[in-house]
Amino acid sequence: MRMLVKFVLTMEDLLVGDRHIDELEFGWTGDLSQDEILNLSRKWITTQNFLTERMDGLDRVGESSLTIEPVDPQTRTE
Repeated sequence: MRMLVKFVLTMEDLLVGDRHIDELEFGWTGDLSQDEILNLSRKWITTQNFLTERMDGLDRVGESSLTIEPVDPQTRTE
């Protein structure tokens, strides 16, 4: 069964090329199965360089957090 979820990624103390960024937060929604969500969560927790391996130009992240929450399709806004 697939479900609509909202992701919010917060990163602090970023280094992108020569540029330092104090904090960056962005969010997006996705339609994923529970297995896909669990797999993503597991990779997030166990892979030390999860973000820098996936984001071109991102050289360092001090602290980061990822929240994943279900979205009620009846209250969804775009």
